[in-house]
Amino acid sequence: MDTRRVVVTGLGMLTPVGIGVDETWGALCAGESGIGAITRFDAADFDCRIAGEVKGFNPLDFIPKKEVKKMDTFIHYALAASIMAVEDAGLKVSPKEADRVGVVVGAGIGGLPAIEKYHEKLLASGPRKITPFFIPMLIVNLAPGQISMRFGFKGPNYSIVTACATGNHSIGEAYRCIQRNDADVMVAGGTESVISSLAVGGFAAMKALSTRNDEPKKASRPFDAGRDGFVIGEGAGIMILEELEHARARGAKIYAEIAGFGMSADAYHLSSPDPTGEGAKKSMLSCLADAHVAPCEVDYVNAHGTSTPFGDKHETTALKAVFAEHAYKLKISSTKSMTGHLLGAAGGVEAVVCVLTINKGIVTPTINYEQADPDCDLDYVPNKAIKMPVKTALSNSFGFGGTNASLLFKQLEE
Repeated sequence: MDTRRVVVTGLGMLTPVGIGVDETWGALCAGESGIGAITRFDAADFDCRIAGEVKGFNPLDFIPKKEVKKMDTFIHYALAASIMAVEDAGLKVSPKEADRVGVVVGAGIGGLPAIEKYHEKLLASGPRKITPFFIPMLIVNLAPGQISMRFGFKGPNYSIVTACATGNHSIGEAYRCIQRNDADVMVAGGTESVISSLAVGGFAAMKALSTRNDEPKKASRPFDAGRDGFVIGEGAGIMILEELEHARARGAKIYAEIAGFGMSADAYHLSSPDPTGEGAKKSMLSCLADAHVAPCEVDYVNAHGTSTPFGDKHETTALKAVFAEHAYKLKISSTKSMTGHLLGAAGGVEAVVCVLTINKGIVTPTINYEQADPDCDLDYVPNKAIKMPVKTALSNSFGFGGTNASLLFKQLEE
């Protein structure tokens, strides 16, 4: 049996630089930073006081008022981005077709702000102050659950939780669902909203966060010699994946084909990547093999590029191991230089960026690249977007625990 081909027919995202695909894409192409002082809580006593917060989002623009209170913010974001993607795809599903449409949307952490809020209520006023919606607010699989209920999608419905690789794993698994004929259409991606005292305090205790508090817009600086940690961000990135002939039959616009998915584990450390880059290398090679694409055919890599001293260095090592001399011809950039690190949503947003890069022929920059690091000596598209034809784009996401996931998108070919 021929392998079922899978294409991208709808996109939705909200990030620290914009609400919606057009606003976010415009800001990314312009090299705008969405990083600023934390407003979600009083961070005066914290080592890190900056974050990439989503600005101007009103859940009532997407969700009925009586439903909003049943969800924590990460679900609001997932539902909003899914509504954008479904509308963009022009997807209309009859009850007869509902079993063939599924949802795989994950989050790295989920409803931590709800846990903080209701723990405070419990201590202050006792258990009767806990809302009956508390558990459905915080568990990760209520993001795809709420999406399926909104649209009546009755196909595969689940979440993947793999820290910062969540978005890529979710899209990859949705792609596999369609390939193995479990569904014809999948809503897939990642979401996250944990700019809270516990999350920021926890990451800061690990010394993982940038403390460039006086220059927030310059704090996230992947591959730059002055990088000192990641900047926590939030948002959601969702795409509609569809079996190629199904998409053609309904006259859907097709952004790109998803052609490869690779995974691996470092089996090395709780939070640090393997310094040899072996796990990341295996993830990328597996993805390329799945897509039947040679390393020399890749035009662009959206790097994991978190702005951590070791992470960026070891990802560069892995890229050189996979691409050899072609590594120096690749265009490589990190969206996180502008959005911060969206944790479980990062892969979803960056996959959308890869698809737009192919569709629009523009490579978004890595901003704040000011001082070259001899360990990071590739072309990271410093500070300004470039126009060029991109036929093939690879997206990397690597998570705590050494979990790695890579996706390969390409221009649709007959």
